[in-house]
Amino acid sequence: MRRRAGFTLIELLVTIAIVAVLIGLLLPAVQKIRDVAARNKCANNLRQIALAIHNYHDTHRSFPAGYLSGVTGDGVDTGPGWGWAAQLLPQMEQNALYSSIRFDKPIEDPANADARQKLVPAYVCPSDDLPPTWTATHFDTAGNALRQIADVPSANYVGVYGPSEPGVDGDGVFFRNSKIGFQDVTDGTAQTLMVGERTVRLGPATWCGAVTTANIYAPQTGPQVEDGSGMVLGQANHPPGSPACELNEFAGSHGVGANFAYADGHVAFIPATIEQKVFHALASRAGGEVIPEGF
Repeated sequence: MRRRAGFTLIELLVTIAIVAVLIGLLLPAVQKIRDVAARNKCANNLRQIALAIHNYHDTHRSFPAGYLSGVTGDGVDTGPGWGWAAQLLPQMEQNALYSSIRFDKPIEDPANADARQKLVPAYVCPSDDLPPTWTATHFDTAGNALRQIADVPSANYVGVYGPSEPGVDGDGVFFRNSKIGFQDVTDGTAQTLMVGERTVRLGPATWCGAVTTANIYAPQTGPQVEDGSGMVLGQANHPPGSPACELNEFAGSHGVGANFAYADGHVAFIPATIEQKVFHALASRAGGEVIPEGF
């Protein structure tokens, strides 16, 4: 009698075990490749943003304002609030979106309902698990929501205000109604930060700007409530990604630190291990500090 060809149960189990081991060895390598690709994409986004800012400067002889707003006599924003990334849309090949915005009206105005919910892929890090939109809300100091104002699109990149809390006049290149140009960056464009990365796990951000009367809030960091200018600007106080970071600072999704675009257009990863005084020096445009080599 002829024996029937085939696998025995033991042979089948051994084959399955070998395949499982190979898959187990392969998956970390695949994940590592994906992580590297996402980190490179994030860096390329920042290079594109830096190039767009340079092109904007060529036309307007200054960088875009951190955000645009009228001001009351006691310094309170009155809107419209549109930020640097919204002003940069034509240079980011987003002409249709730019043309759909009523810049003469506030971000939250019904006339801008469609435009303010558009996600711009170049403003998003592929490694972050951010929602397409989030709701700009007015909170009290304890984090209680008092009034929901408008939904805005998520983003991962915010302008560098300087080492202090975002406010009126920052030491960096972006602040309210700013008109900073290359001539104002006396520390050197290769040693001055311009735009940095913020993961949603630290705090929310948007390309639209600073929604008037809104705050940003993150229960995972305190909880903390910060001024609405933090929606589009970041303070470079604590080293990026360090445990002490507040929700309006910088942190990335590619290790402990964050990617930054410098004023000369190059992009670099700054780790949380950077000395705070060096980070402060990089965040100021005209502080006259001595920066160590390598930064």
